[in-house]
Amino acid sequence: MLDESSLDAPEALARADRRGLLRGAAEAGARVRTAARNAAEAGLADLEPEGRPRAVLVAGSGAAATGVADVLTALAGAAAPVTRLRPTGVAPAAGALRWALPGWAGSVDLLLIATADGSEPGLALLAEQAYRRGCSVVGVAPRRSPLAEAVDGAHGLVVPMAEAPYEEPEVPFTEAAPGTLWALLTPLLVLLDRVGLVTAPPETLQHVADRLDSTAERCGPAVATYSNPAKTLAAELAGSLPLIWTEGTAAAPVGRRFAAVLTELAGRPALAAELPEALRAHGTLLVGPIAGDADPDDFFRDRVDEPQALHARVVLLRDRPAGGLTAAPAARELALAQDTPVSELEPEEGSELEVLAELLAVTDFTAAYTALATA
Repeated sequence: MLDESSLDAPEALARADRRGLLRGAAEAGARVRTAARNAAEAGLADLEPEGRPRAVLVAGSGAAATGVADVLTALAGAAAPVTRLRPTGVAPAAGALRWALPGWAGSVDLLLIATADGSEPGLALLAEQAYRRGCSVVGVAPRRSPLAEAVDGAHGLVVPMAEAPYEEPEVPFTEAAPGTLWALLTPLLVLLDRVGLVTAPPETLQHVADRLDSTAERCGPAVATYSNPAKTLAAELAGSLPLIWTEGTAAAPVGRRFAAVLTELAGRPALAAELPEALRAHGTLLVGPIAGDADPDDFFRDRVDEPQALHARVVLLRDRPAGGLTAAPAARELALAQDTPVSELEPEEGSELEVLAELLAVTDFTAAYTALATA
């Protein structure tokens, strides 16, 4: 159960936050600025590419690397295919994950490796394989990590991962921690801007950092729940199975990441789907045993020592709909017709990256509050 009273107790939240989740969310803007500076110092901003790559392959471990690939896929659109390389297996001896390039990958393709760990031997082997195939390789990894050395040895370009501007938390971080995504994503945005696949010039990244800072001010632990969108959403999600329905290019990867971090950081199940497909994909959940008005058992059962049953709650994450068309009214109508409550997040106007940044910041803070306030 989520203890709503603890949401408005900043000292209690700070004591519970041994993983530094709230600090990580608050310093996301600083991570963008540091990462952009690291990218410039590594020479990404001065690249003069001969043309666009045929395909962009993204590899890495953990939720942060998954989020990086998802965001880049959404932003690049049809400019060039962006494909996440999933682990192909586990090495029997060391128990380490392995990755492999697709058979068609070659000299006209670009491999991006993003990791907050940097010690994965499988990613180092992937960099060596890419070198043998003639692929261009760019890696974002901690300084002086084995992976950074492997990418450098494969004649690739390494950008040091932007470190947190504070001491490490008591408990080792997870890759789903807020701030890690931006540390890995920002240098790759600089690179793909240079090759013409996304639009992320320095001024846009500065606006992104500013939007992350302003959102952190609205969602910080000192801001009361009634005026704090992240605390409000965390309280609304208490005792529910979130059905995260997204609309718009920027909202889609945010919804999938939100579901992932709720599970990894807070141990809460959640499902994400894009509108209008979500109406069909999740529609039956609104009339089954987890529906808003469902009672999964008879009236006379003993409920004293039983956990509260989860009930569905729709969370609408919206970007500007393409062509002005929107499925949001149909989504609200379907949910409310089944007595299913609805929460909504719609960011302020701005560039696609600014909109994405605001949605990511609010949902990262929400996941952090859910994790810290759940008994």
